[in-house]
Amino acid sequence: MVYETYSAEETAQLGKKLAQQAKPGSIYTLDGGLGAGKTAFTQGVAAGLGVTEPVSSPTFTIVQVYGGGVMPLYHFDVYRIADVEEMDEIGYEDYFYGDGLTVIEWADYIKELLPPDYWRITIEKDPEKGFDYRRITVERKGRGEAE
Repeated sequence: MVYETYSAEETAQLGKKLAQQAKPGSIYTLDGGLGAGKTAFTQGVAAGLGVTEPVSSPTFTIVQVYGGGVMPLYHFDVYRIADVEEMDEIGYEDYFYGDGLTVIEWADYIKELLPPDYWRITIEKDPEKGFDYRRITVERKGRGEAE
């Protein structure tokens, strides 16, 4: 599915809508350059789960856990991962295969660790359509599908 949003609020609303359809153990990977709207989308995901605390990108902590909603939100930012072994050190499998929804920014850096079934969300800007315009592609990656 392809969606178009014209503000950070609309991007967050899409995240909220998708979170309300998520099941425990779901994984959303977020692809997009710096400033694409990954954090705004994740803030919407948190709202969709009923998380009330502020959500920011966990760039320096790698993972941030948010509770208080219908299920936990595990928010990863793996931009600063130098080696996938760092993911082992933080116990990524407990999150990926846990009872919450996992959102991973910059997931291409750890694609060999991703489970065979996840949702890939790509956020793209197009300055010709406006500063806040985003084209958001949501696709299910399942067993045996090509990347």
